[in-house]
Amino acid sequence: MPLISSIKFAALPIMLRIHHLNCISTCPLGGKLMDERTESLVRRGHLTCHCLLVETDSTLILIDTGFGLFDVKNPTSRLSKFFLSLVSPEFREEMTAIRQIERLGLDDFPDAMVHLLQAERDLALAQKTWLDRQRFRPQQWTNRGNWVTYQPDQGESWFGFSRVKLIKNVPPEIVMIPLVGHTFGHSGVAVREKGAWKLLAGDAYFFYREMNVEHPWCTPGLRLYQFMLQKDGKSRINNQRRLRTLIQQHHREVTVFCSHDVTEFEQLSGRSAELPIEKLTSFDKIAS
Repeated sequence: MPLISSIKFAALPIMLRIHHLNCISTCPLGGKLMDERTESLVRRGHLTCHCLLVETDSTLILIDTGFGLFDVKNPTSRLSKFFLSLVSPEFREEMTAIRQIERLGLDDFPDAMVHLLQAERDLALAQKTWLDRQRFRPQQWTNRGNWVTYQPDQGESWFGFSRVKLIKNVPPEIVMIPLVGHTFGHSGVAVREKGAWKLLAGDAYFFYREMNVEHPWCTPGLRLYQFMLQKDGKSRINNQRRLRTLIQQHHREVTVFCSHDVTEFEQLSGRSAELPIEKLTSFDKIAS
């Protein structure tokens, strides 16, 4: 969406550290037509579920979630047949957020608050359309009482983008940026670390070359995939243009990346998207 999950934090200002997690890859039909990396068209491609774990001295904040333990243990009871056949997630328990958090020697936070735009919450609960019923799965909502919703434009401007007001129990170094298109309540999340911003743009785009300022391009498969799943195509395309402008004008201040591109994930994390997080994450860990 992405979602933000948090527990209460201490007094500000704070120091924070970002961990990049791939919380279970998806493997869509189409191979090279999807990711440009897979050698064959008949093999399945490889996309990430790029999530951010933000660590401070007193809190953990998970931005987006990927797939969880229950999804791994019993996927057919929680995910739609359409979704499972389309993207065939690579269900590996060690790649879930909770297991990667444990690898870092940190504690999970089962009672976290979940922050999202109100439009996303409302459409998820309404279950009006067939696509909404494939996308929003009540079987995955075990903590609905902890949801906190926001309007898209009640905060100050962020590099020309609207932002929500300060997020409850989340430090001001983390802001929610509405990026409507993929869904009506879709948002990105920006995190300021050491004076620079990292913007997880979620599903605002899917392929790293879509953010090429001079010659934006997307693989045919992912172009079709985005078209199939979009709720507001005009807004989605417009937000992609705005993100390219952001990169062009503020590339020294803001790093933009999406949820599903392997190239972006490996560049930012310093490891293969096939590997769970470790304490050492230098590029010599990346598999050839």
